[in-house]
Amino acid sequence: MNRRRFKQTESLGERLRHQSKRIRLKSDSLPPGEERDQLLKKVRDVDMAARIQDWLRSPSLQPPK
Repeated sequence: MNRRRFKQTESLGERLRHQSKRIRLKSDSLPPGEERDQLLKKVRDVDMAARIQDWLRSPSLQPPK
């Protein structure tokens, strides 16, 4: 079985930010409730992943001492 391979045109950080924006727009159109809460939690998770990605790619990252 062969894997499908393709080259990403956007960086991981950009893809995470776009995903966060899409989810946030979808949650804004929903009434308060369980589904909206789940989408907002997913937005927080994606935003945190983007922050971690930025931190890992920063040139001033220092190893733990």
